[in-house]
Amino acid sequence: MAFTCAAGKHRRPSRMKRTTARAAGVAALATTGVLGAVAAPALAADNSVEQTGLMPVVTVGDSLADQLGAQAEAQAQAAAQKKAAAEAKRKAEARAKEIREAKERAAREAERKRLNAFVAPISGSYISTGYKTGGSLWSSGSHTGVDFHAASGTSVHAVGRGTVVETGWGGSYGNQIVIRMADGTYTQYGHLSSIGVSVGQSVTPGQQIGLSGATGNTTGPHLHFEARTSPEYGSDIDPVSYLRSHGVNV
Repeated sequence: MAFTCAAGKHRRPSRMKRTTARAAGVAALATTGVLGAVAAPALAADNSVEQTGLMPVVTVGDSLADQLGAQAEAQAQAAAQKKAAAEAKRKAEARAKEIREAKERAAREAERKRLNAFVAPISGSYISTGYKTGGSLWSSGSHTGVDFHAASGTSVHAVGRGTVVETGWGGSYGNQIVIRMADGTYTQYGHLSSIGVSVGQSVTPGQQIGLSGATGNTTGPHLHFEARTSPEYGSDIDPVSYLRSHGVNV
């Protein structure tokens, strides 16, 4: 007896079964535009869209899927590198800012220390006549300051930060300068051959204010230096102790 097949023909299994694993990834790439101009011709030439009744499924060859995967991976790596570069730049800028601010703080601190420092009125000199030395040379009967050894024309410096309150002829002191210091005391510089500052001028430690000489009541060139509690004669205090209390080795 002859047997016949059931009604209808045998059908080839749907290609959807062969491409399901790749279709989802490719569809996602298609929605973001990753397929681009390169993928489109290949799809048009070698593949077709099968209607499942629910959604279209794109079938893609293995080589094209590999290409698209590599492209997506390259884009991800590029994005990661860009992010890493931006983070490195941010850290470098933050570090540069920290270094700059540290240098600025150090400079401000150094300037603060400089302005609050004291120096000797004559560099590399020594005291030739001490405080309260007695004798007929002084109208008060004793020396009201100290004398620093200095040839005529030697640079005379402000011992600290302050404001000039008096300049000019000072009788037995000859040409003199009186400075009100930042701590409220006063310093006087006498027998000058030249005056280089004016009343009201601010001075800083070590700034040249004049030149030593032998003007006024003196037996030779030197610098007469006094420390005072006021700008007036007779308010003198021990200038050596004064300078040493401010860190000057005399």
